[in-house]
Amino acid sequence: MAAYLLRRLWQMIPTLLGVVVLVFFLFKWFGGDPAEVLAGLNASPEQLQAIRQQLGLDEPVGMQLLIFLKQIVTGDWGSSWATHESVKEMFASRLPATLTVMAPILILDTLLAIPLALWVAYHRGSWLDRHIMLASTLVMSISLLVYVILGQYVFAFQLGWFPVHGWSKSFWTNLWVYAPLPVLLVVMVGVAPQTRLYRSFFLDEMQADYVRTARAKGLSEIQVLWGHVLPNARIPILTNLSVALPGIFVGSFLIESFFSIPGLGREVLLAVTRSDYPVVQAVTVYVAVITMLVNLLTDVLYTWADPRVSLS
Repeated sequence: MAAYLLRRLWQMIPTLLGVVVLVFFLFKWFGGDPAEVLAGLNASPEQLQAIRQQLGLDEPVGMQLLIFLKQIVTGDWGSSWATHESVKEMFASRLPATLTVMAPILILDTLLAIPLALWVAYHRGSWLDRHIMLASTLVMSISLLVYVILGQYVFAFQLGWFPVHGWSKSFWTNLWVYAPLPVLLVVMVGVAPQTRLYRSFFLDEMQADYVRTARAKGLSEIQVLWGHVLPNARIPILTNLSVALPGIFVGSFLIESFFSIPGLGREVLLAVTRSDYPVVQAVTVYVAVITMLVNLLTDVLYTWADPRVSLS
């Protein structure tokens, strides 16, 4: 196991270098002149040249790339061009708000979709199966923005159950007062595609020979489903979760903007609108690193899901 982990971590280095070089040149060629972004269009040539010297933009391209690599290794991305706040401190202060909302979404999505999909798969072809699949398709066909607008109108303005906006310094206040409405709306949308996907996983397993053997031995359907079908479907479920996990952070961009949550997602959207390149570059590299680490963790969890899987 240790040798496999070391080899995978070593293999991540060229992949990460490729991402870093791509990000660097994309911002270099298509991002515009940072000096003009900072100084404005009416700045004099002397002001532009001074800003370029300050940012190191007058250095050769190779030296600028080395500076960029140094920022990644040290974690010192400099300061935001818009707020002059340290990018490192910005991420550290905004990430808790993002996790407060997105972690419950991922957990509830999984805990609700798995038993629902297993139940629907057991009733395959029945009116229950057809109606739930039809409802899932309808839910998936409507934009998240529609759910946000209707959810805020019904649950916040009409019923008064939840506040529309707001955030505090207390974790528990945020979790129980401000986070439930966005979590509820996103889970309502997210459970539908997860249910359809997991249902297909379970149906594939229910047609296997070991299921017929378990039933022939006299096991109840609950024992067959939870003791045989579900454990054998863990690998595709883990694969789907590994793909969805980075997308959860990307989805936080919209949720935090709709509900004015002071998280990392809203900060990134503001950075894009302001052309705040240090923030955008940092989050791009961090998402790439998180994706690679999640994939590695998923490979390790495969050995737990199926003892027949060996990492070598």
